[in-house]
Amino acid sequence: MSDTHFSTTASSTCCGNDTRDADRLGSVEINPLFARPKEARSFPKNRIPDTGSLPETAYQVVHDDAMLDGNARLNLATFVGTWMDDYANRIYMEAADKNMIDKDEYPKTAEIEDRCWRMLADLWNNPDIDHAIGTSTIGSSEACMLGGLALKRRWVKARKAAGLPTDKPNLVMSSAVQVCWEKFCNYFDVEPRFVPISEEHKVLDGYDLDKYVDENTIGVVAIMGVTYTGMYEPVQHISDALDRIQEKTGLNIHIHVDAASGGIIAPFIQPDLAWDFRVKRVVSISTSGHKYGLVYPGLGWVVWRSTADLPESLVFKVSYLGGEMPTFALNFSRPGAQVLLQYYMFLRLGVEGYRRVQQASHDVAKYLSSEIAAMDDFTLWNDGSDIPVFAWMLKDKPGRKWNLYDLQDRLRMKGWLVPAYPMPVDLTDVTVQRIVVRNGFSHDLAESFLKDLKACVAYLDNLQAPMPSEAHVSGFHH
Repeated sequence: MSDTHFSTTASSTCCGNDTRDADRLGSVEINPLFARPKEARSFPKNRIPDTGSLPETAYQVVHDDAMLDGNARLNLATFVGTWMDDYANRIYMEAADKNMIDKDEYPKTAEIEDRCWRMLADLWNNPDIDHAIGTSTIGSSEACMLGGLALKRRWVKARKAAGLPTDKPNLVMSSAVQVCWEKFCNYFDVEPRFVPISEEHKVLDGYDLDKYVDENTIGVVAIMGVTYTGMYEPVQHISDALDRIQEKTGLNIHIHVDAASGGIIAPFIQPDLAWDFRVKRVVSISTSGHKYGLVYPGLGWVVWRSTADLPESLVFKVSYLGGEMPTFALNFSRPGAQVLLQYYMFLRLGVEGYRRVQQASHDVAKYLSSEIAAMDDFTLWNDGSDIPVFAWMLKDKPGRKWNLYDLQDRLRMKGWLVPAYPMPVDLTDVTVQRIVVRNGFSHDLAESFLKDLKACVAYLDNLQAPMPSEAHVSGFHH
């Protein structure tokens, strides 16, 4: 069978009993040229078919639908890794059935998970790895939530011990945090306190922090690689501000570092930057293995400075899988293959290999940002000096008939996904466009992108009238 044998339609032409509700639900039709005798000619889209099909038919239906997805190499919006080498793919297939929670059946995978988080603890300069503790997660969002839960539980325990109320916990963070932190506060009844960013303070940097921290603050989140722009928040400056607050009030506030991207960038290309466990207020760090850890989704990691920073009350003992196993996670069963892939990448690249890969992405980001800054239409918000991510704004220009949303749409026509979106609260009148440079986005691809970008800008500059207003709504959300 060649590709494109099936089409998704609202047809009611089905075989057997699959005609019911077909008009309402729609169907996936098989091209009659390739339909096999006695097989259904279409499948209902939103209901399990009454009868099955040959495996090659089912494969082709799925294959042809998935083929309509975008080209990941041209997606400059996502942070997520989309390529691994053939040996990694072989490991992935061999380990597809491994369940990370079942440490009794898969003890070696569990041991490798332990090795990986210890490697990260070492990479992040944990002063006492023997007393550290960590775990893998489905992604950095789960890792953040576990870090937040540990902060909340420690705060509750301390308040109860002092005979104080525990009904008003709050968490302090930048207004530019990733949505997972808003979810955490929503799901676990914590008041989010957002420190607004501005053009003077583009990240949470400790400025005015005393206005947001009080006795109900469970912790402060510092981000190593803000999703909106890719900038680092200066963890040491935030810690220094908390030191001053403690001197005045006695409040001892800890930091969780959301290093979803920067956690596997900074140690390799900015090794002297103090953001990790070298900063004494940092009690936990999370990162995303499926971003700059170079592993397929979904994989995250979280490491605590010591076992004392992860309350024992959050750890469950499970005995019904064949042995008593401790677990701390928001879910239960999850794939073990990605953990093995992370271990493979650590072994395959080593420190020097990761440095080369991340530096290559960093160099491309700096080159691209400098070329875009040289264009008359744009002003950089940042230049990709932190993680290889940068954003730009549109300069004011009398008579211009287009905006960044129009440019986003034109680039999409050429295959490039480069999101335009408003900045967070208090800066929503500022629209930016952002590029994420990942492994595999080469200088050659960067040249191709710049050529298309300049062509799109030239087209838009020649408009005689503004673009339709419907095109000015961004489909991109953080």
